[in-house]
Amino acid sequence: MSTLVNVVAVIAVMALVVRRQMRAQRLDTDRRVWVLPLVLGALALRDPRLIDHEHTAQSAVLLGCGLVAVLAMGSVWGWTVRLWRAGDGGLWAKGTRATVAAWVGMIVIRLGLYGVGAALHVHQAASALLLGLAVLLLVRSLVVNWRARTLEAPGQVAGLR
Repeated sequence: MSTLVNVVAVIAVMALVVRRQMRAQRLDTDRRVWVLPLVLGALALRDPRLIDHEHTAQSAVLLGCGLVAVLAMGSVWGWTVRLWRAGDGGLWAKGTRATVAAWVGMIVIRLGLYGVGAALHVHQAASALLLGLAVLLLVRSLVVNWRARTLEAPGQVAGLR
């Protein structure tokens, strides 16, 4: 897949996810939360330029640091979502200001990693961003679903306001 297509795919998925996260929506904990991350991850891993073969060690370290960062930020993002049970027992979720801050933090970290890579003259493929997004979405979904299972009574609220 070309770099342009990867970048467009990442931007489209991020815009869709952020838009959906900032409005209240009914949460389905039985949904297969791994499908979209699996598809994005598979697309990213198919790219032979995921690792810069001229700077293999530096490229692998940058990719690893990026994945560790998205693991952490996916967890943070999952904890910033406000969850509550409605009177009918339905589970609802909505992003908060802290959710926006988590996204901004992730973008800043990602830009910093790209800056380090550029300073080291390491080519960073857009598929690394796609792989990071896959991990981010998977971790966030797992955290939110885990938290959702801890809500018992209708009217109970969890998360930041």
